[in-house]
Parts: sequence; C-alpha cells; structure tokens
Amino acid sequence: MTLWRTPRWLAGSVRNKLLAMALLPLLVAFPLMALALALWGNAAYDRLLITKVRSDLAVANGYFDQVLGEVGSGTRGVAESQALYAALRPSRPVAQGFASEQLARAREQLGLDFLVLYDLQGRPLARAAPAGLSTSDAAEPVPSMPPAIRASLQAADQPARARLMQLEPEALAALAPHLMARLRIALVPTRNAAPDTREAENRALVVLATRAVRDASGQTIAWLSGGLLLNQNLDFIDHINRIVYPEGALPFGSQGTATLFMDDVRITTNVRLFQDQRAIGTRVSQAVRDAVLGSGNTWLDRAFVVNDWYVSAYQPLQDASGARIGMLYVGFTEQPFRLVRYAMMAALGLIFLLVTVLSAALSIRWARSIFQPVQRMNRTMQLVEEGQSTARVGELDARDELGALAGHLDELLDVIDDKTAALQRWGEELDHKVAERTQELEASNASLQMAQQQLVKSEKLAAIGQLTASIAHEINNPIAVMQGNLDLMRETLGAHAQPVRGELQLLDEQIERMRLIVTQLLQYARPTEYAGYVESLDLNRTVNDCLVLVGHLMAQTQIEVQRELRCTRRVGCNRQELQQVIINLLINAIQAMPQGGVLRLVTQDWVPEGPHGVHAGGALLRVEDAGHGLSAEAQESLFRPFFTTKNDGNGLGLWISQGLVERYGGSISAANRSDASGAVFSVQLLTEPLAPTATPTNDGRPGGL
Repeated sequence: MTLWRTPRWLAGSVRNKLLAMALLPLLVAFPLMALALALWGNAAYDRLLITKVRSDLAVANGYFDQVLGEVGSGTRGVAESQALYAALRPSRPVAQGFASEQLARAREQLGLDFLVLYDLQGRPLARAAPAGLSTSDAAEPVPSMPPAIRASLQAADQPARARLMQLEPEALAALAPHLMARLRIALVPTRNAAPDTREAENRALVVLATRAVRDASGQTIAWLSGGLLLNQNLDFIDHINRIVYPEGALPFGSQGTATLFMDDVRITTNVRLFQDQRAIGTRVSQAVRDAVLGSGNTWLDRAFVVNDWYVSAYQPLQDASGARIGMLYVGFTEQPFRLVRYAMMAALGLIFLLVTVLSAALSIRWARSIFQPVQRMNRTMQLVEEGQSTARVGELDARDELGALAGHLDELLDVIDDKTAALQRWGEELDHKVAERTQELEASNASLQMAQQQLVKSEKLAAIGQLTASIAHEINNPIAVMQGNLDLMRETLGAHAQPVRGELQLLDEQIERMRLIVTQLLQYARPTEYAGYVESLDLNRTVNDCLVLVGHLMAQTQIEVQRELRCTRRVGCNRQELQQVIINLLINAIQAMPQGGVLRLVTQDWVPEGPHGVHAGGALLRVEDAGHGLSAEAQESLFRPFFTTKNDGNGLGLWISQGLVERYGGSISAANRSDASGAVFSVQLLTEPLAPTATPTNDGRPGGL
C-alpha cells in the first residue's frame, strides 16, 4: 500500500515538478533551519547569562569569605597584641579607660563595628569606643557576654575565620548597644513573597570572631569579641557590588546589584525600591526561598527582584552549626539583554527572509528556462495528434540541449510530412498502374487472372519494401539525434533530473521501440543486406552470454534458471543474429512468468533420423518456461508477422527469429510442455550451415525473416 500518493497537480506536469523541486527546499528547509538556529541561539544566550551570573556569585562569595577571614585574623591580632597583654598582667591593675582606647584604635584600623573584652567568667572588662562617643561614655557598665556567644566558646582555639551568627535584639544590645539604631528593619509587602504576619525584622545578622587572650604561659586570661553588623551595612554591600560589577562591566546599560538576606528579608542591598530608596525590608519570592533556604540549593536563573526581572544568583549562608540563616545575592537587570536578543533574532529572521526571496526568484527563473521548452514541445505534439500536421515548436530562446531537442523535433516532423506526401503520391501511382494492368488483363482467361493477382501482389510487396526501406533510413537519423540529446540532458541535469526521471525513461523506451521497429522493417525490406558473417560458434557459451545480457530483467523477477548445457558440437551462424534469436526467446519466457518460476535451458547434439542427407546434423536448444502455455490459436499463428498476445508488442520478434534461423538452414518450433505447464521453444542449428539466402517462403515472405 502506498503511504504517500503524489498529488494530481504535481504528477501531471513537469512545470509543477520543477517548481516544487526548486521551491520546496527554500520554503521548508530554510524556515526550519532559521527556527532551529533561533531556538539554539536563545538557549545558548541563556546559558551565557547563567554562566556570567555564576561567575559573579563566585566573586561575591570570595570577597565575603575574605571578610570573614579578615575579621577573624584582625580580632586574633588584637587579642595577641603585646599592649593588650601588658594591660592584663596580674601585677598591674586594669585601667579600663586605657584598654578601651586601645580597642577603639584597633576597631578603627580594622574597620570593625565593635570590639569587647571579657574575663573568663564573661564579665566585661573593656570595649572599643564607637565613633562619636567619648572614652568616658564608653566607661559606662558593659553588659555581660551574651549567652549565644558564651555557648560558642570552646576550650580549644577558635577557627581562624569569623562566623556568621544570628542574634536576638537583647544579645546585640549587650554586645554593641551603639548599633541598635541599625537593627530594626520594617518589612515591606513584596509580590510573590511567602506569607508572614511580622511587621519588622528585629534580629541581627553579625560577622563575629571571639579569640582567647593568653598570658606568657599560654593560659587563657580573657576573651576578645569583634565583628561587623550586616543589618543596613550599606558600605559593605556597595563594596561587594563595586568588586563584582565595576563601572563598564555590564553592556547595554544593564545594572548590577548585590544583596544580603537574613532569612528571606533584605537587610542590606543596593537594589532600589524607588529612585533613591533602597529595597531594604523587601523579601525574596517564595520560589527562591524554598529552593535556597528550604533545600539548600544555589539559584541560578532569572527571577523577579522587587520591581524588575534580573538574571539572579542566590547562595545560602550558614552559621557555625550549619543552619541556613540567610542568603548572598548578585544579579543584573535582564531587560537590556532581552532587547538585544530580540534584535539579533529579528536581524537573523530578516537575513533568512531575504535569502529565501532571492533564492526563490532565481530558482523560479531557472526552472522556467527548463519547463517552457518542454511545454511548447508537448503542445506541438498535441496539435499534430489533432491533425494539424503543420504545427511546429519554432525558435526557442534556450540554446541548451532542450533547444536542440526542439529543433530536431521540428526536423523530424518535416521529414514525416515529406515522407507522408511521398507515400500518398506513390500510392496513387501504384493504384494507377494496377488499374492499367487490370484493364489489360480483363480479357484474359482464368490463368491470366491468377497471374495478374500474383503480379499485383509482387508489385505491392516490392513497392512497400522500397517505401519502407526509404522511410526507415530517413527516420533513423532524427532518432539518433533525439537519443543523444536525451542522454546529454540527463547528464547535464544530474540530480535535478530525478523528479522527471519517469518521463525521460518513457522517452528512452519509445525511441528504442521506434529504432527496433525500423530495424525490423529494414530486415523485412532487404533481408540479403542484413545477412551476417558466418562463424563456428560454441552454443553453450552463446547461451551463457545471452543470460548475462538479460541479467537486468532477471534481477527484477523471481525466476530460477536451470541450465543443462550438454552440447558438444559447434554450430555455423552469425554471432549477433544467433544472440538476437536466443535473447528474443529468453525475453518471451520471462514475460510469460510475471510471478516468477523456473526457466530451463537445454542444449544437446542433434543428429537427423535416417541416412544423412544434405547435412550431418548439429545442435539443439530448448527454452522451457513455466507460464500458462500456448493456446491452439497461438500455436497456429505464432510465427506470422504482427501476431502478438501482448499489449505492448509489435508481433515481429518470433517472425524475424524464424527467418534468421532458417537463413542458415536451421528451424524453430513451439509447443506446450508435456511434463509441466508452460511452453517450450526448440531451435535446431546446423554444424555446416547453408549459405544465407533470401528466397521466398511458402507464404510469400522473403526468405530469412
């Protein structure tokens, strides 16, 4: 069953086939290529943006880790300083004001928000005086060490880096009361955030380092706590943003941002809520919260940040126990990159459109140069079939093989017109001569009337033979030119000839059929001129050679060939004519078995019965098929000219084959097989053949046909 049937409008026109062949790749392949390229480019562009924001997050995270290390190392440096140790020697009373001034200078140098000194019981000894406070103000009683810090103290050394810690308001008030003004952050309603009933965030997110102060023997004599408050620490977040996104780092006007979150609340950011107001107090979307704080994953994707879409990266922040207490964010606005992407896709689409239009115009023009001559030749043939014998293709603009083919077609039509006129004239002359001869013989007796009929028949045969030979020779030339141009056209078109391969093959078959008919007519008209050179042949080898010549027909069938080549005698015949006879019998056998079967070929020596007469025998060839066999009517008329049982045959093959065999003293016969269904053709050939002749046979044909 055919899965796809060629549409009628396409199957019936070379013009439509050429246009489809020219436009189909442009209208189908080009859009598909453009779509695939657009999809690939879009995905690749997104991957580039994600790769960019991943590297930005790595830079921000590196700086954040550096800050943790600097706070830890700075606090340790103060704890191990000689001045602080001297102030805490047992032989010298502690001067609280002196220690506070030392801590204040160290805090300024390290850029810390607080430095507090505790004894081993957690009682405060001194603290750094904040900017704007006098030493006397700093001498006020300092609250004891917050329980959260005391719980983190270990007997062993503290880690080299500072740690993130989330403190309640009371703990921050005990640690650094001067920072309480930065603690409270009012929550701003944010689209897509998780539901929350709180109105403000009062907890503190601090970078805290606690280091032991040791005496000369290495014994811990005090504790020093130092660190930074990240709540509303604008200098800290702006510095991260300058490191990650320096001026000119982002093209197309995109803006880079950085943010620190405590849980899902922005506690310090350079994302703007309005023109001059930072988005402190806004919250992250629930999707990001669940992925980063809930599952601990790093978010690398586009996200809606406050009031615009950003290419975003969120990384969870953990305290010393591994609990996720916040997030570090970097990102840049997506809109400039999105506009550039749309512009690139539009430019790409426009380029593809222009290429498609130009290619289509050129393809249609080239296709028209092919199908217009074919259309004119087809129209000319239709007019000739309708009876307009003067119709011609005429002059064409094309100077290629199609133009030459059109010219040869006009020449062929001119030759046919001339020969038709000559045939009509000769027919009239023949009728006139017959009428004259008839008038002369009307008074003759019955024997003369019989002689007259024989004479008329002979005259007609002679005239037809002469006319046939003349027409055959004249037609052979344009046939050869047409065949040559068809071959050249097929070679020139190459793969572009595939859509019209059926039409070209049909022309080849019809030209071959015309050439075969002309050859057969020439053999009929002048058999003696076509008698071949006689040579001694090996019949077995000749049969095998003929099987090779019809191998392409065998390959298309399911026929099994059985060979019984037992002949030992050589036969005298012309090689080409003997091959013509055998090939004709093989083709008839193949056509008799369209569904497949067994083809049996037998050769053997042949000796005539009784005493040897004119010849001493020769060889016998039998061709046995497994078809339906021969009817009685077919057996009676099989070797008569123009008798055929096939719709596409001319009925001359067996007739000519019989003439060729008889020309060399042999014979050919046909019968039905007695052992199975099918027909058998027997060919008898002589070892020493008679000289080829053209004597009339019993039915009045010239000999040798």
